Amino acid sequence: MEKNIETKCVQAGYTPKNGEPRQIPIIQSTTFKYDNSEFMGKLFDLEESGYFYSRLQNPTCDAVAEKICRMEGGEAAVLTGSGQAANFYAIFNICEAGDHFIASSSIYGGTYNLFGVTMKKMGIECTFVDQTLPKEELAKFFRPNTKCLFGETLTNPNVNVLDFEKFASLAHEHGVPFIVDNTFATPINCRPFEFGADIVVHSTTKYMDGHAATIGGVIVDSGNFDWMAHKDKYPGLCTPDESYHGIIYAERFGRKAYITKAVAQLMRDLGSVQSPQNAFYLNLGLESLHVRMPKHCENALKVAKYLRDHEKIAWVKYPGLETDPEHAMAMKYMPNGTTGVLCFGIKGDREDAEKFMDNLKLAFIETHVSDSHTCLLHPASHTHRQMSDEQLKAAGVAPDLIRFSCGLENAEDIIADLEQALALI
Repeated sequence: MEKNIETKCVQAGYTPKNGEPRQIPIIQSTTFKYDNSEFMGKLFDLEESGYFYSRLQNPTCDAVAEKICRMEGGEAAVLTGSGQAANFYAIFNICEAGDHFIASSSIYGGTYNLFGVTMKKMGIECTFVDQTLPKEELAKFFRPNTKCLFGETLTNPNVNVLDFEKFASLAHEHGVPFIVDNTFATPINCRPFEFGADIVVHSTTKYMDGHAATIGGVIVDSGNFDWMAHKDKYPGLCTPDESYHGIIYAERFGRKAYITKAVAQLMRDLGSVQSPQNAFYLNLGLESLHVRMPKHCENALKVAKYLRDHEKIAWVKYPGLETDPEHAMAMKYMPNGTTGVLCFGIKGDREDAEKFMDNLKLAFIETHVSDSHTCLLHPASHTHRQMSDEQLKAAGVAPDLIRFSCGLENAEDIIADLEQALALI
């Protein structure tokens, strides 16, 4: 019987046998021993499943990846060393020099730079689009060499809601997979595969860990995209891989082809592996994710309502507010809650915003978001600092935008801290 997601958070991915450890063991070993050379050779030829070097696969990491896979309702998953590594691998697994892909312009600044600058140097071009455009306008950006469509469930930092059904239908009408970064919502509040997404990524550093203790990422594949139906577009999956004796991933591994290739090729050659120790910490966070997310959302809604009604606040953006223009779409895709992150602007100039932030006592200024501690930053000065004014405008990052991440403290204490800081400007 299929378990509920609360049970999956606690128990999926690892089931101990008689006398085995109750908690996932940390397999802190780079290598694994086998009794004969023949079996080891079959592992290298991908003819047998097993472990031979932790840069590719490790039992601790695989157990945690399987838990997240089950939570998202996917077919296969792999952990990466960071959320940025997950974003890079997700695209690079199906793109090469000369290819093109499309991404929402509202995505996180670091991902924007990865796609628009670093991957451009590799010969892979990204077109950034306004995700609110009508479907027929977005369709104009597709090219014959377009390989995928990318967006965030809730954009970072401006918490805009992605219209899954519009993006999924666009991608599939053009024969490409739809990739979604589900970090801010987590599978507790949104499961993108249920709305047509093909591949999901997360920065597990955020809510999944939840305690600012360990960096990591994950890629989850639904197994639903038919690579062989578009084999001319995806030669990496649908033609022989000479580095593995001519294996055709889509034929040999079926619904697990995408993740198998990511492990066998990208992890082998680039090595952005997550350590077993970090995977262990991540699993501890996952066990309470279903308990923490409702509290984050509850606190964020209370804070958003308080700020909305404050005379010194110019605007508030939080899709959980009934007055938010995207509230109806948020409830369509995330009926049980959205996220603990909101953004707002203070009346006045940049100096007023900085003074407000500096006077907070409970909320800390830090380069993080979505953990148990309340924190904030000014994206135009911090996370999106590398972007031009034009790029900031396209991404919807206003000069006065403050990103505020509500932790697990008492909401009244968070609000009291905001009140005393606002009183000083």
